[in-house]
Amino acid sequence: MKVRILGALLAVFVFWGCNPSEKPSYKFQISDLEPQLSKLASDEFMGRMPFTEGEKITVDYLESEFKTMGLEPGNGDSYFQDVSLVSIKTIPAAEMTVSSGNETVSFEGLKDYVLWTQRTDSLVSFENAEMVFAGFGIVAPEYGWDDYKNIDVNGKIVVVLVNDPGFGTEDEAFFKGNTMTYYGRWTYKYEEAIRKGALGCLIVHNTIPAGYGFNVVQGKWNSPILYLDGRGADNYKPAFEGWVTLPTANKLFEMSGLDGRELLAKARKADFQAIPMNLKASSSMNVVSEYNVSKNVIAKVTGSSKPEEVIVYTAHWDHFGIGAPDETGDSIYNGALDNASGTAALLALAKAFKTDPQPKRTVVFLAVTAEEQGLWGSAYYAQHPIYPKEKTVANINMDGINPYGKMKDVSLIGIGQSEMEDLLNVELEKVGRYSAPDPTPSAGYYFRSDHFNFAKIGVPALYFSNGIDHFEKGKEYGKEMEEEYVQKYYHNPSDEYDPTRWNLEGAVDDVQLLYEVGKNLANSDTWPKWKPNSEFRAIRESYMK
Repeated sequence: MKVRILGALLAVFVFWGCNPSEKPSYKFQISDLEPQLSKLASDEFMGRMPFTEGEKITVDYLESEFKTMGLEPGNGDSYFQDVSLVSIKTIPAAEMTVSSGNETVSFEGLKDYVLWTQRTDSLVSFENAEMVFAGFGIVAPEYGWDDYKNIDVNGKIVVVLVNDPGFGTEDEAFFKGNTMTYYGRWTYKYEEAIRKGALGCLIVHNTIPAGYGFNVVQGKWNSPILYLDGRGADNYKPAFEGWVTLPTANKLFEMSGLDGRELLAKARKADFQAIPMNLKASSSMNVVSEYNVSKNVIAKVTGSSKPEEVIVYTAHWDHFGIGAPDETGDSIYNGALDNASGTAALLALAKAFKTDPQPKRTVVFLAVTAEEQGLWGSAYYAQHPIYPKEKTVANINMDGINPYGKMKDVSLIGIGQSEMEDLLNVELEKVGRYSAPDPTPSAGYYFRSDHFNFAKIGVPALYFSNGIDHFEKGKEYGKEMEEEYVQKYYHNPSDEYDPTRWNLEGAVDDVQLLYEVGKNLANSDTWPKWKPNSEFRAIRESYMK
């Protein structure tokens, strides 16, 4: 073991081309995280919803913290990047009727289905719209897959299954098996339906392949949803997007004379043909839209010798604001873990880089808006980068920092994507820890946080979550904590900072790792690359000649 460790350390010294003693590392303490975490997750911040008073309180606080630390503005002479958005509140009718040749059924909104729209018309309706079962709703040429072949769904409603055909097969060569591909992500399914000109798209919810309960989907009912401001662009927008419960889908299949289990088996084959359901659906939605500007908050530590080359740390500051009260009467969605913790870590990292010797490369700290609504703040930055992608060395993202105590492992999201994970593994080995694949690969976490928008423009990105191998209590305890969070706290008012329940010792360890990876990269000449099988490799290589 000593030989292995010595070899790894020698390799990294050569790799970075510098003596680590030249750059002593800041040592993180709980006191670097807890005050900001407690503050950001407090009721004072009103759930940090964009376009609300909670946003103003949040971005003003972040700007003040960056200024107090002595960091420079990250956008010229400003700490802000304006993000033009539109808030669309869909107020659906109480029911949707679906008729076959001899039967009409009324489905109850919120209970049986959830709908929303991207259109800003004051009234959006559909009447006797034809329905088509389109399998998983995927077009993937590299897999020889096209669920829309030989059918025209223009002006029709497509019903599609959640996740992708590989889920549950254990075959890693078939859509990556249980690891969700982007084709399994719900956002992709809507995007593909839009490309096909569909009137609407309904995803069949199933808790296990979705990775969360229908209650998470229900949070969009009659609630404002943010999008990038698309005025002036000639982009088709469907009448609606939405989900149906599994029992609702089974009723629709029954009305069509179809068998749900047989459909799943057929949909998992490349020769699947979309099936007209011989059903017609009707419903309507009132719409209230508001155009406004939210803000990314950005600061930097300028590099000493290569200021034009940047490493970007990201965390989203936003959450869901004030909404429907839970069973205790609490209506403030504080978002302590998701993502006051990541934002607190961003501030801690900024302090560390300002305290330690000046890095060679510029280090940027980007707190983005509207992640919860669709990764819009990072999407806007990726489309309007302050620092060119050609000069952006890497992205390191934080979305939830370990609240369960010291872990032996970290869960590497998107394992096998880039050399950033190799740099992380070197740091893990130094402290006797290790990285493990995401324990819930079917949930598609690689496509659910802000690093994904950097990956989409070719920038190698690192994102890991807390592991499950607890130093004292083992893996079963870690799994129980993860499951408890999803069931009790995820996207609920109960996600609050509770010092009696949280143990930030593991968070300190993980932030130290994030710092070491970024610091070494900031003081090197190396440009991490995507791995050969990554779908983002060609994007990077297309402009990095």
